[in-house]
Amino acid sequence: MFDTIKADLQAVMDGDPAARNKVEVFLLYSGYKAVRKYRRAHWFYLHNMKLIARYLSQRARHKTGVEIHPGATIGKGLFIDHGMGVVIGETTVIGDYCLIYQNVTLGGTGKDHGKRHPTLGNHVLVGSGAKVLGPFRVGDNTRIAAGAVVLNEIPENCTAVGVPAHIVRVNGIRPETLDQIHYSDPVAQELCRMRNEINLLRKEVEKHDSV
Repeated sequence: MFDTIKADLQAVMDGDPAARNKVEVFLLYSGYKAVRKYRRAHWFYLHNMKLIARYLSQRARHKTGVEIHPGATIGKGLFIDHGMGVVIGETTVIGDYCLIYQNVTLGGTGKDHGKRHPTLGNHVLVGSGAKVLGPFRVGDNTRIAAGAVVLNEIPENCTAVGVPAHIVRVNGIRPETLDQIHYSDPVAQELCRMRNEINLLRKEVEKHDSV
């Protein structure tokens, strides 16, 4: 557990240019605090002390604004940047070295039992306000854009954008940038296509009326 906590701390140092030192991160970063407290609650959950686990997770929620169910399975090096408003459901599985921004929900779509929350692979980025809903897998090295709503499985090395989310492939290469803005938006492209088609139809109507 201690090695995992160290990896979480180092992930913040590597991922946040505003992080000046590990002491500052350990004492002041709400996202790191939430993950650290989750590790503790998860231990109690695994040892069938679920009331204590839930108590610890709820205290962490009130103190950090991040709600992580103690039953979730989270790999090492998770960095929750800014933290506030993040919700991670009970059967969520998160791989190693993932990055989650504020107001993200990793949730379900109903009251089904069993596996009902998503599985994130390794090195997955989930942008601000994104919602990933359902018991499917998001592949390794995938980026989910800010505000996206993901309802279906995403392969590895992809970028998902829009509502509902569409996939933009990244040629099988892990993106090195954490940029959440500069990528192709298929929704915007479709709206542009429809606008051009409407303009063509308008011209045809005007041409017909002038005859």
